Amino acid sequence: MNDYFQLVEELVKKLLYDLYKFPVYKKLDFKYTNKDHSGDLTLILFSLSKELKKPVNEVGSIIGSYVKEKLKGYVKFYIVEGFLNFIFKDNYYVNLINIMLNSNFYNLKIKNPKKIMVEYSSPNANKPLHLGHLRNCLIGVFISKILKMFGHNIIRTQIINDRGIHICKSMIAWIKFGKGKTPNDCSLKGDHFVGKYYNLFDKIYKEEINNVKNNNEVSILKDARNLLIKWENKDTNTISIWKKMNQWVYDGFKKTYHKIGISFDKTEYESKIYEIGKNIVKKGLEKNIFFKKKDGSVWIDLSKEGFYHKLLLRSDQTSVYLTQDLGNAVKRFNKYKIDNLVYVVGKEQNYHFKTLFAILKRLGFIWVNKLYHLSYEMVTLPSGRMKSREGNVVTVDSIINEIISIAKKKFLKKASVNTHEKTYNIIGIGALKYHFLKVDPKKEISFDINKSISLKGRTGTYVQYTYSRIRSLERKFFKLFPTKNNFNWKNVVLDTYEKNLIKILSKYPLVLKKSCMYFNPSLVANYVYEVSKCFNNLYQNKKLLDTLNVIQCNANMTIICITGNILKYGMNLLGIDMVDKM
Repeated sequence: MNDYFQLVEELVKKLLYDLYKFPVYKKLDFKYTNKDHSGDLTLILFSLSKELKKPVNEVGSIIGSYVKEKLKGYVKFYIVEGFLNFIFKDNYYVNLINIMLNSNFYNLKIKNPKKIMVEYSSPNANKPLHLGHLRNCLIGVFISKILKMFGHNIIRTQIINDRGIHICKSMIAWIKFGKGKTPNDCSLKGDHFVGKYYNLFDKIYKEEINNVKNNNEVSILKDARNLLIKWENKDTNTISIWKKMNQWVYDGFKKTYHKIGISFDKTEYESKIYEIGKNIVKKGLEKNIFFKKKDGSVWIDLSKEGFYHKLLLRSDQTSVYLTQDLGNAVKRFNKYKIDNLVYVVGKEQNYHFKTLFAILKRLGFIWVNKLYHLSYEMVTLPSGRMKSREGNVVTVDSIINEIISIAKKKFLKKASVNTHEKTYNIIGIGALKYHFLKVDPKKEISFDINKSISLKGRTGTYVQYTYSRIRSLERKFFKLFPTKNNFNWKNVVLDTYEKNLIKILSKYPLVLKKSCMYFNPSLVANYVYEVSKCFNNLYQNKKLLDTLNVIQCNANMTIICITGNILKYGMNLLGIDMVDKM
């Protein structure tokens, strides 16, 4: 009986149905008892009294007596001005503590786990990771972790967009203007080095386009398109340059991923799967699912699904993203025998995934209903949207360096350099991750680094500091009481501060279940903040280490220990480490 509040509601609904045939689906007006009155849970009686055509006090007395009898020894009640207030006795809270001390409290594994592939990150191999990628990665890691906690077999994957016209743009700019230089020659990470040439292409393209009437006459774009055709025809020199430049980018990605604790079970490459999609299109063409235009391009008519015509192969027979995603979806289900596939991809790709799923359905793949696009909103800067080609993006590398520097200035104390090198890295990265994950994925984030790292407000730093305070209390407690003291909970008196903390701690499994169900890390992030806030309220209003009252001191430390564990488990789900001293 973990959630007594829910149990009370179920008992009341059963009673009302048995006595008055009151529909069980109707919502009852329960709320937490107002802080100005004693009690824990309140049922507002006015509307219920009106529906039942019974006096308020009569309805309240019948309900209160019934619940009291069913939960004998755990609850009492009183009625005041149309409100039925339930007061849970101390043994109710002690029972909650005993439940939380049992390891089963944290065992959330389900009976029928599934094999689920989660795709996240999936960058282009022509530029460094930016803040949009960071939000993507952090959501993907959280979804993978929480699904695994519930017992599912998870395959974490990224597919690197390592081929296509965007890659050829970087390549042609380097071929024309790079003079054979490498990242080492310029002391740049490989992804930043290649990204520099992607931006250079865009700059030159814009200069040329201003001097011609027809976009197709722009020479650098023509060169990039010709390079793509050479690549698909496996031209030796083109492939050699492509491999070299891509490897520079992969080396850069690897360093960035390591800094923020991002990893994958599988890494896929578009260059190795795009032919699968092209073959699917050719077979669909034979079955008249697709059609060919006069210029040789291949399309599908999705007018019935509301999407009109979609291109699958260009006139030069090169493939598009949609073609590649078709092939990869088929490959994944055939190769890995997965039950579900979750794509963590930004909102701007909503239309893409709707058309992808529609085409797979038209092709007759019955597993299409096992695909899910976890769409999330964009990350913006106070100055507005980021645009990669214009070079006004904030890279993950730059923001990591900046936030660690801020952490060092704010929290570095006199101690060994090695100890604090690790600590301020944890604090900085933790602040960054929490800042992104506390926001519902469906809501836009305006990133402000100065608001992300602070000991005040809804920040990861606040939660980490609370945790270190808890561990400090534990160390002091064990110095005062080095030997284990057994105590009887019957001699413990719990006040409002302790009860409030116990109540919110007991919700931990429910919060995780909801967060997993809705793929929403913000539920966990905001929960650990509320736990921290509730604990600090207790800390500021009670003497927790009282040598004159050993029994109460032991009880307090039991509650505090549970609090520390839940903060650590919750933050670890968010990919955030904790520190014992801050």
